[in-house]
Amino acid sequence: MTIWVNEQLDPSGLMYACIACCNEAVAKECHQSFENNLTSVQKEQGWIARLRVVESWDEVPVNSLKLSF
Repeated sequence: MTIWVNEQLDPSGLMYACIACCNEAVAKECHQSFENNLTSVQKEQGWIARLRVVESWDEVPVNSLKLSF
């Protein structure tokens, strides 16, 4: 199983938002939304939007929103 994990991290590496799903197209749309919602100031400060793939729900951060599609 492939699970797409979208994470938005603050400059210290703390997770601000996380959404996980099994649909690649939805995950990529979500990632683009995370990227677009970061202001230029946030980006300069070190905020990042990251999209990564994991193989198990056990690898998804506990505080994430898990979508069933």
